[in-house]
Amino acid sequence: MTDIINELSHASAEVQQLRRARHDAQDNAQLSFSALLEPAEPGEFSYTERYAVAAFTAAIYQASEAADFYFDLLEDEADEDLVAAVRAASQRGVSTGPYHQGNFLIFGDTAAEAALGTRLAAAFDWAHLLAFHPKDASPQAIGHLDAAGWSATDIVSLSQLVAFLAFQLRVVHGLRVLSGEDPASHPAAERAAGVADPGWEATATTLQPDTVLPDHFVNHSLGWKPWVEALAKKDFTAVHTDALIKPERIDSEYFRLLARDPAALKARTLTDLDIFYNTEGGLSRADRELAATVASRYNGCEYCASVHQARCVQEGGDREIVDRLLDEGIDADLGSKEWDLIRRAAVALTESPFAFDAALCADLRAAGFDDQSILDLIYASSFFNWANRLMLTLGQPDVPKRFR
Repeated sequence: MTDIINELSHASAEVQQLRRARHDAQDNAQLSFSALLEPAEPGEFSYTERYAVAAFTAAIYQASEAADFYFDLLEDEADEDLVAAVRAASQRGVSTGPYHQGNFLIFGDTAAEAALGTRLAAAFDWAHLLAFHPKDASPQAIGHLDAAGWSATDIVSLSQLVAFLAFQLRVVHGLRVLSGEDPASHPAAERAAGVADPGWEATATTLQPDTVLPDHFVNHSLGWKPWVEALAKKDFTAVHTDALIKPERIDSEYFRLLARDPAALKARTLTDLDIFYNTEGGLSRADRELAATVASRYNGCEYCASVHQARCVQEGGDREIVDRLLDEGIDADLGSKEWDLIRRAAVALTESPFAFDAALCADLRAAGFDDQSILDLIYASSFFNWANRLMLTLGQPDVPKRFR
């Protein structure tokens, strides 16, 4: 089976061998591609729409080789007019991020809607939001998809696809650097023009939970409530239960929501577990959790930061320094050269798929990080650009009563 990440990254034989040390992560990243781009039964979320969203997302990130790959897949499914419309939308959508409280792009509010169709235009609005400002997601943004004909299950699959690409493109670039390439810098993108209020509205099926949102990053647990209805426990089949990996997760609304696409959930979970819990060599658990916390702090995901700061401390991280990261943000002094380098790498991989460079890789090696550890750092940072985008865009955090 072709490994798309190896193919796009031109990973060296040495780096491919390092990836095999995390074989569950490698195999399930590829299975994530299969589940999201080429499922056996695509349902209403057609192959054409999946390839169009992937091509658009890679192009707005300016990941040219990946964009060419996904446009090739699209051209095998779509007519010339649609391909041209996707290319035009992609050029309009090139931007930078992450940011918060910025303008929204509306790909379906002009003649573009006629060329793309209402569903795909709304999907591109959503993909642009996930790529560059997931913190701005809301029940109204979910309502925009619902009004365009996206079912609850397809909203989950669409979100998984765009979030997976945020991971894939970052890993691809990181592997190129780790393999010894120094990829040419991408042209600096300006924030794409848009409108401050797109006029989206929540629909009758959009959930608007009554929660108390955190007003800062916290070092205690948080709850989370969805904007899309989770799968009911009574509707779980053996396939859905198997996708949870841990059966007790059926009590979590988050996992019941993602179980609407069980193949994607299972592959994603197994990727996650190998990246963070395979401790045969490489980066320590505390260091991986630090990278996850830095990425979550940058993306603005209070829920993920609350979970992974705690795991970092449980695995031996310094409580005072982790609290400093939560309080002061991504520029905080983390007290040691090693943690400062982890912070810098996680920030670079979160800022853009391409900000991690040969100079930073050299700094990591000079500080004693071996290549397996650098791969773990790329994986952990990139994975939380997947995880954050699901948590931020499919629901909202809730401060438990005992902490209010």
